[in-house]
Amino acid sequence: MNNTTIEEGKTMALVAYLTLFGTLIAFFMNQDKRNPFTTFHVRQGLGLGLLYIMIAFVVSSLDSLMASMSFWIFFSVLYLYGIYGAITGKLNKIPILGDFFQNLFKSIGQ
Repeated sequence: MNNTTIEEGKTMALVAYLTLFGTLIAFFMNQDKRNPFTTFHVRQGLGLGLLYIMIAFVVSSLDSLMASMSFWIFFSVLYLYGIYGAITGKLNKIPILGDFFQNLFKSIGQ
């Protein structure tokens, strides 16, 4: 992947981390040119968004401030890590789950 490809995809890669709506916007905006940098971050953002929703259902039923705060801090750090990678032009995979997200959503962007 060259510098031009990364520079062209930075904006949509950043948008991919702005909730699931941002991921959908980045996905559909990327359909015309199929930028591989944007596609990578769409997969990561989609994985984070879906994981967030699934774990949020469990955490919300616990009715514990400590569990809720830990959940928010954990996902805030993961989202900031992804956003940092998008801004700096790097293909930073989300720790532990990044490879899983790339394999699970490999049909996106093909």
